[in-house]
Amino acid sequence: MSDKINNDLIKDDLYQAVNGEWLKTAQIPADKPTTGGFADLADNIEETLMNDFDKLLDGSQTTDDQYLQEFIKYYRIVADYDKRDAEGFKPAKKSLDQIEQLENLADWQAHLYDLTMDGNVSPFELYVAPDMKDTQHYALNAEVPSLILPDKTYYEEGNKQAAALLDVYSHMVLKLFKLAGYSDDFANEMLQGALKFDRSLAPHEKDSTQRADYAKDYNKYSFDDFVKLSSNIDLASFTKQLIKTTPDQVIVSEPKFYEALDDLVNPDTFADMKAWIFVKRLTGVAGLLSDEARVIGGEFGRALSGSKEPKSKKKSAYYFATGQFDQVVGLYYAHKYFGETAKNDVFKMVEKMVAVYQKRLSENDWLSEDTKKKAVTKLSALSIQVGYPDELDPLYKKFVVNEDENLYQNDERFTHIILQDHFSRWGKEVDRTRWEMPAHMVNAYYNPSFNVIVFPAAILQAPFYSLKQSSSENYGGIGAVIAHEISHAFDNNGAQFDEMGNLHNWWTDDDMKHFKALAQDEIDQFDGLETKAGKVKGKLVVSENIADAGGLSCALEAAKGEDDADIRAFFINWGRIWRMKSSLEREKLLLSIDVHSPNELRANVQPKNLTDFYTTFNVKPGDGMYLPEEKRVNIW
Repeated sequence: MSDKINNDLIKDDLYQAVNGEWLKTAQIPADKPTTGGFADLADNIEETLMNDFDKLLDGSQTTDDQYLQEFIKYYRIVADYDKRDAEGFKPAKKSLDQIEQLENLADWQAHLYDLTMDGNVSPFELYVAPDMKDTQHYALNAEVPSLILPDKTYYEEGNKQAAALLDVYSHMVLKLFKLAGYSDDFANEMLQGALKFDRSLAPHEKDSTQRADYAKDYNKYSFDDFVKLSSNIDLASFTKQLIKTTPDQVIVSEPKFYEALDDLVNPDTFADMKAWIFVKRLTGVAGLLSDEARVIGGEFGRALSGSKEPKSKKKSAYYFATGQFDQVVGLYYAHKYFGETAKNDVFKMVEKMVAVYQKRLSENDWLSEDTKKKAVTKLSALSIQVGYPDELDPLYKKFVVNEDENLYQNDERFTHIILQDHFSRWGKEVDRTRWEMPAHMVNAYYNPSFNVIVFPAAILQAPFYSLKQSSSENYGGIGAVIAHEISHAFDNNGAQFDEMGNLHNWWTDDDMKHFKALAQDEIDQFDGLETKAGKVKGKLVVSENIADAGGLSCALEAAKGEDDADIRAFFINWGRIWRMKSSLEREKLLLSIDVHSPNELRANVQPKNLTDFYTTFNVKPGDGMYLPEEKRVNIW
């Protein structure tokens, strides 16, 4: 890489030393909240794929891939703004009328299945997922609804952002009502009812920090006990409509919410609940209708993210269409732009990182032999997926576009297909090979229920990875990302799952006590750190920080094992991959809800914990990057 590095500054601020010159000139695109790092790679893929698909759209190129052909048909319908503008809100009117005409709770119950399969919200949410304690089989789960504001903390007294955001939301909703042809009186009545119902939900939900401890989402109720949680909703009949049978249990993520269900949903609250469902539908369909509706419907999202302008028609069409056919698009990208050489090379890097982790676990000085043995067993069972899935998810083979229908009709049909497919999983063997991200997404993940790490093709490029980069640069980039995902198997959440991905305590009491103390050290290291957007919540970001710490440390050990080891290049590329320039609005939002620390802190804090950083850059007491040895945190 040819970036200008400020060598004098590294001792005080690695992030600024590596990225300072770039930060001075980097411009955030007007239609996006961020630039740099992950975002730059995503922008490059966006440009590449839009150019490719333009040729398929105008017929100058063709494809034999029948699923890609369906995608192009859909893309063409999405991009037909003349037709969308001419039809306005008309396509959604029937759906909105159905909600408006609901008379009471019994009437809502009678239509609840159809409303759900159309994609409408509900004051409770049922879904099917692998049972966290038996991941070979599916369980029925009960989740809470999404609030209008990003998190329950926004509803607390004194939150300075809440009033401004609700003002933006209210103006957006009223403009959509007007565009849809409703009277001002009706619009105001529905908006106030929706806001009132939304506020009633917030006190009973968890906040983002509480949700970050996701093992606590596992609260098993017998089906008989679950249906007793509401005397106003027939949960039993609705469940049977969804999964075509009666389950013996339901996993409830937030019992406090469900224990309040009778207070939240009853004849007295029905009018407000109906208004909430109506307003959520109104805002939810805006992106399927005219361009004016699309732009208005995005105002609240842009206020949250800090994007200054809406996406252009062309970009909006691209993102909407690729979002519906994401796995189809991902396979196209991977087969065309991701080579087998890179795939094999990265796979070998993953195997090396696993070997480093295995060695560290074996030599660990605070785990008992029993826990250590089980940790190695879990690591040995870790599944590795690199690049792209071997086959297209069968769901996408069901997407057949009707070119005589408008976008709204096609989308509604696809929503039915998606939801029917989802609930049909009940009673079937869990497919543990299913990818949760398309290959063209710049990201990676660890799934604790399947004990699998996944690296889509899109992230396997510079600065994270390149055949043209040195081994140390690659380890400081993708190597640290790989080890980060492996570390999630042993973070405060992942450590509670065994080698089969089942929620199961395989630790001795003393080992878990020691681990929790180390995790608390990680919380303390970040808690209260200042950023221009506010203070970091240590508990919210602990799992990702444990993964960052383990990832960087293990990647460093792997880099040192190569013949061409260059530890300076390793740390510099670590600083480079976190380069980012964001809107202040986005940074404030992420501080409230994101389990990841701000990028600048991710770049700077973890190197302070590693002796090699001090020796490589001659960091001494008094330097900004110096941390006294007793304050350095090392878990894995």
